[in-house]
Amino acid sequence: MPPAGVTPRLQRLLDSLEVSPAIVRTACWDVVAWNRAAAVLLTDYGALPPDRRNILRLIFCDPRVRAAQEDWDAVARFVVAAFRADAARAGAGSDAARLVEELCARSADFAGLWRGQEVAVFGEGTKRLRHPVLGALAFEYSGFAVDGRPDLAMVVYTPAAPGDAARIRAMLGGAA
Repeated sequence: MPPAGVTPRLQRLLDSLEVSPAIVRTACWDVVAWNRAAAVLLTDYGALPPDRRNILRLIFCDPRVRAAQEDWDAVARFVVAAFRADAARAGAGSDAARLVEELCARSADFAGLWRGQEVAVFGEGTKRLRHPVLGALAFEYSGFAVDGRPDLAMVVYTPAAPGDAARIRAMLGGAA
């Protein structure tokens, strides 16, 4: 099913997560919905054309996104392995193949990891970022299936420390 975005109800759920960046992504890791915290803390997806709202393209081809990752090598290895599992599970064959071909041509790092054939489940974990204003941030993340849409997954990043949540809340209070 082509990703046409999300229902208004799901968008309201994302928006209710005030200090927790949250996104909805396709099996090919295109971001189709996000909340304000995600736009301010991760990437302002609304400022990007739809074809640039791809997590893999951002991680492997955007120096700003790469620099924001505390351990880029581990992040890169994980996202390639999780993408491989997601694309296979959702049957995103031809779309995934085109994306892989593009990324292999644009990024030697991606090409090397793709050849490694690793597979991982997204599930839960910890993400550490270097934010240009707030500095080091740690999030616990959880991935959720979107009911009735096997091609979509929601990912929520919850601040791992009360101090991080307070700093994020203060920043979001001042962000337009």
